[in-house]
Order: sequence, then structure tokens, then C-alpha cells
Amino acid sequence: MLTVSILDGYVDEPTCLGVPPYISPYPRYIAGAVWNHDHTARVVYRTIDQLRAEQSILEVFARSDLVVVIAGMAVPGRYLSGFPASPNELLAFFAGLKKPVKVLCGPSARYGFGLAGGKPVRDPRFVAAVFDLIAQGDGELIVAELLRNKLDVDRVDPALCRLNASMIRDSAVTGARIVEQHPFFPQYLITEIETYRGCPRSITGGCSFCSEPSKGPPDFRPESDILTEIAALYSTGIRHFRLGNQPCIFSYRAKGAGEVEFPEPNPDALERLFHGIRAIAPELKTLHIDNANPGVLARYPRECRRIAKSIIQYHTPGDVAALGVESVDPIVIARNNLKADANEVLSAVKLLNEIGSARGANGLPELLPGLNFVFGLDGESKDTFRQDYQFLQRIVDEGLLLRRINLRQVIPIPGTKQFELGDKLVKRHKHEFRRLKHYVRTEIDRPMLKRVVPEGTILTDVYLEIHEGKVTFGRQLGSYPLLVGIPGVLSLHQFLDVKVIGYGYRSITAVPYPLAVNTASLETLTALPGVGAKRATRIAARRPFRNAGELVQALDDPELGQKLLEYITVK
Repeated sequence: MLTVSILDGYVDEPTCLGVPPYISPYPRYIAGAVWNHDHTARVVYRTIDQLRAEQSILEVFARSDLVVVIAGMAVPGRYLSGFPASPNELLAFFAGLKKPVKVLCGPSARYGFGLAGGKPVRDPRFVAAVFDLIAQGDGELIVAELLRNKLDVDRVDPALCRLNASMIRDSAVTGARIVEQHPFFPQYLITEIETYRGCPRSITGGCSFCSEPSKGPPDFRPESDILTEIAALYSTGIRHFRLGNQPCIFSYRAKGAGEVEFPEPNPDALERLFHGIRAIAPELKTLHIDNANPGVLARYPRECRRIAKSIIQYHTPGDVAALGVESVDPIVIARNNLKADANEVLSAVKLLNEIGSARGANGLPELLPGLNFVFGLDGESKDTFRQDYQFLQRIVDEGLLLRRINLRQVIPIPGTKQFELGDKLVKRHKHEFRRLKHYVRTEIDRPMLKRVVPEGTILTDVYLEIHEGKVTFGRQLGSYPLLVGIPGVLSLHQFLDVKVIGYGYRSITAVPYPLAVNTASLETLTALPGVGAKRATRIAARRPFRNAGELVQALDDPELGQKLLEYITVK
């Protein structure tokens, strides 16, 4: 029996996220290619975190005919539930693996290994000694070609790419069931869905630092193909979806794509797509988007309002449209062919606030903008940092909402204009970057969090992921979820509702809601508003309470006792 093992080393690209709780399309397409070649094949899927924890998995790989590794970080990120594979890890893990044919694919094979923001990528040849083939093209096509040629790597073109978006339909559908092998399946796994490849702005070169324009003009997947894939995933048990694998969701099937830099959005196509998703996945729990081009929203406000309303009608709340701002410095914008100026970005932010700021059922606003800034670009000066900060302060002063502000240093990707400049400006302005980051976190992020989730807000279905000391951290599922710190050591891998009681710089503090006062830990009781250590000890000493009145009587402040009834239950 043919045995193929897939190691998911995770990907993070400008238009695709595959770090848990996300699973990218890469492993699904590749598994589909294997099963389309041989429906009886055994396909084993494991993540890099599973391999780190249990190296005996290498024994399974050693007995395989083919091992496919997916990896590559092209944009820097911060992660809670996993971290992308490093080239040194791959060398260490696969140095002794002799029998199977080993293939590296994903952005690491195409561009190299991104190590961190502001640092050059590591050439894929660094790991060439442990791989038989470095697939610079589309992994699913190359794997299919390998299997057709009986694993003879010399007969396979490593740059083989799909001719059109429809070529992935069968692989996407057939490979959907590989998600069942993901350790987070089913309740905490989000499937990243590709809607199209390429960038509308590729005809002018696109942004100087971005790898997407190299994929050419947009090649849109038919709505029916996307819906068929989602139906297959839904039938396996997947309930969380993100339409994130595109540079701008508002430009899906846009009119004039490939002919003009900012094609006219197609509200009818988006309405059909989102309505179709809800029809075939009626009990989904998450339906979110990711990237949006602020230049498109600014140029076509009428069409984009219609699209935003369609998204809100069918999605789940807490959604984020991540706007690629990069910089509001006119010099940086001009030299790097960025997509929007400050006024256009502000216009996009206002449009999304107008349509999406109402609070949804899970406690978060329906659809808010997120802003991505990139530093180290051509033309950057010390004044760039001042302009970016003043722009953010203007958003705060105007009472607008932002769900997130992402400040990152550029990774120079081979084949981009930025690669020629490298990390020169990152090094030159490292102090300015740190200073700006500090000011934004303390003076922008925290006030914005208080505005987006006021104290007392109830957030539903927070999934508990890790412990740090005597604090439990969790998140709701979705695009750019809020990090929630809960005082106390709670059981992990469960969903619960929480009530907001405080704020960090990029996270919130909350307690389970309603809090079972008779069983809550001392740390959780102490965190309740107005309680503190002494009162928490008094509450713990007098438990169990039979009713709310007994709790109020146990405190030295009846008014505080009444206030606590908003948070607790004695059941």
C-alpha cells in the first residue's frame, strides 16, 4: 500500500495562515492529490508541534514511501498555539531519514525560510541535504506528478504550477478529510479557504515587499468550487471557516481584474458566495474574512458598503477586515507603490465602522478594521514613525474602533523590490520602531480595547489554551481573536463564557461568567472588581453559600456584595 506522510510545519504568508488553530489549504490539497492518484493510499498527517513532542513519529515517516513537508513564514507573526518549523529543526529531524522520498513545499521552498521580522530569509538550499526535491511550484501538482512517475524526482519539474484556479477543485474536495487527523479537530480548528490567487495590483508591480504580485493577476475560483470544498469540510465536522487566502476579499470576482489596478468590486458575487456558504453549512460556528485593500474601499464606497452588509448578514460576529496600510508617509507610499494614502485608509476605517461597529451575539462588534503597518521600507525616515503615530491618534480622537494594530518589520522576500534593499532601514531605525511600538501599545491599544470591549462585556465561547503561572489564557475562534487572561488555573481545552474586568496592552482580563463562587479558585475571586486578597480569603473561608444573600452578608461592604452578584452564581 502506498503510504504518504505530511508534516505540517505551518505557513504564514501575506494571504494565508496555517498556524494552529488554523490549517492552511496546503496539506488538504496535497492529501487530495494523493487520494486522487490512489484512493487506497494511506496518508498520515502530523504537525511540527506533534513531532516536537513525540519524535517517535519519525518512525512512521521512515516507513513511508513519500514524506511531504509544508513550511514557511513569509510575514512575521505572534502565535499562541504553535510556531512554524525552523530550517535547523528540519535538518535535525530528517538527517537520519533515508528511505522515503522527501519533498519540501510551501513558501519556504519558493522564497526561503523567514526567521523573524527585519531579518533576511534563509535560502532553501540550506536544507537541500535532507530533501530530494524542493518544490518551488504548487505542492499538490508536484506530488501528483511524482506519484505518476513512481517517485522518480528526476522526471518532475519542481516549478510546476497550476494553469488555472479550477485545477485545485478535485484535490480540495478529496483532501478535505485529512483535517480529521489534526490534533485540534474538530472543535478548535479553523480551515483557511482560498478564494483566488494573485493580486489585482500586479499589473503595476504591487507593493514593493509583497510576494503576492509575483503570482500574477487574480485567478478567481468559481463560487461553486469554493462551496463544494466547504461542503466537504463541513461533512467531516469542521464548523470554523475563514475566507482568508486572498489579498482582498472585497475584490473577489471584481470587474476589470487584470486590466486595472483597482477593479470595481462585485457585490452580487460576494452575496452569492456568503449566502451559499450559509446554505451548505447552516450550523457553522465561525465564518470570518481576512484581508481587504483600503484603496478599494475608498474608491468604491457604495459597492463596498453592500459587500460589508452581505458579510455581516451571513458571517459570525467578531470579524476583522485586515487593511494593509503599511505606512501613511507619502514618501514611503510613493517609493513602495503602496495601495492607499492616509485619507483613503481613514475613509476605509470609517466605512467599516459605519457598517460593522454594532455589537454581535458573542460580545464583539460585528466587523471592524484591523491595520497592518510594515517598517523597513524604502524611503522610511524617523519622521515616518511620527506620521504613523499621529494617524493612529487621529483615529482614537475621532472615536473610531479598530480591532487590532499590527506593527511588524519587513522580511525581505527574494523576487521583490524590498529584497534588493534588505534589512538596512530595519537596522537603522530599530530604536524608532521600539519607541513607536511602546507608544502604540500603551497609548493607543489599551484605550482602544476599552472602547471595543468595555468592562462588563460578556464574551461567549472562549477556548482555554495555555497556562502561564496561575493565569489561564484563551481566545474566541476567529480572525485575530482577543487574548483573554483568566486569573486561576482552569481546565484547558474547554469553551466558556467570560466577563471582562480589566485590560492589558494587547489582552483583556476576564473571569468565567457566571462565576461559581463556591468552587472558584482564590486567584479568580481575588481578581473580581473590588474584592482583593483579604476579601477573597473571607469569601473562601465562608463557603459554601446557599444563596446570594449569604454571600452579601459575608462581605464588609453590602454595596460591593450587590455588585458581585453581576458576576457570580451560588449554584
